Amino acid sequence: MKETLLRIIWVMVLSSGMHVHAQFRKYSNEFLNIGAGARGLGMGGAQIASVRDGNAGYWNPAGLVHIQDYPVINFMHAEYFSGIGKYDYGSIAIPLQDKKRTIALSLLRFGVDDIPNTLYLVEPDGSINYNNIRSFSSADYAFLFSYAQRLKQKGNKLFSFGVNAKVIHRNVGTFAKAWGFGIDAGLQMQTKQWKLGLSARDVTTTFNAWNFSFAEEEKEVLYLTNNEIPVKSTELTAPRLVLGVAYDFALGKKFNLLAEVNADLTFDGKRNVIISADPVSIDPRMGIELGYKEVIFVRSGIYNFQRALADGDVLNQKKVWIYQPGLGAGFKLKHVAIDYAFTNLANQSSPLYTHIFSVKLDLVKTEKNKSVKTK
Repeated sequence: MKETLLRIIWVMVLSSGMHVHAQFRKYSNEFLNIGAGARGLGMGGAQIASVRDGNAGYWNPAGLVHIQDYPVINFMHAEYFSGIGKYDYGSIAIPLQDKKRTIALSLLRFGVDDIPNTLYLVEPDGSINYNNIRSFSSADYAFLFSYAQRLKQKGNKLFSFGVNAKVIHRNVGTFAKAWGFGIDAGLQMQTKQWKLGLSARDVTTTFNAWNFSFAEEEKEVLYLTNNEIPVKSTELTAPRLVLGVAYDFALGKKFNLLAEVNADLTFDGKRNVIISADPVSIDPRMGIELGYKEVIFVRSGIYNFQRALADGDVLNQKKVWIYQPGLGAGFKLKHVAIDYAFTNLANQSSPLYTHIFSVKLDLVKTEKNKSVKTK
């Protein structure tokens, strides 16, 4: 598995630097599309319309306005490829004094450590020397600075707006580093039952400026193995639009059922999704959450629909629809919430399932009783 990841990373490093000019890539900064928080991942990523906690900085910054009384922090950890890939997320959301505005800071990291570097595996005389194998790490970081504001409130109808400024840092050992910048924006309209949302991601066309650094002996090996030596390049991420609609069903006095559907619109040509067209492709996400007294939650969702060859049917080339499933549960007690999700990094036919845990803490100040002296 590590050798496979090594080849993938080397291809990414080498191919990204073959042209000096800026270029769009369909799957640029894909680590930003994994998700944030076990609640959202358990619902298949269908969060644009209903998210209203600290994770909104990732899904839709407009949802941060629902944090009004005290700061909220969120943590999440997940591991993929049997623990080889580690994904971490953390955020803090702070409401301002007027209770109409909220600011937040989010941090995401996806990293693969101890990757074997076989660049010097073969000696000049053609012999193989395993003692020459070294190791390096590859990590992607994103810092999201969020601002959300209430636009209008009438009765139980609330309109809100939010924006993200995101800074991206990516590094592949000592060979390649990149810095990038982008802007996201979002809108929400929520009533007691209906919820609508819109998230415009990479609206300014997010860029990553890559810089490569190879030692002279590394350049020599690349040259002798017919690999191009990368140069500076700029990688561009095209804008995308995510639309969401949700409805909250009241099931008696103790239960409620939240159902949400999202449509992820990309504008970079045909993709392997349900609606594949040029220039717009549409990828749906669907999720539900059953809650009991706002304390216990059970969740499910499906997303990432693709057409693929049926298992064992290579001869007839028959294609079927596959999807990425998600299951989850949560428990909330006063100012602490613990969520769990069981999901897949690929689809239901690939054994890449992982366990995801996240925690939410409300930073509530405890008031101390003050004794009043009277004369």
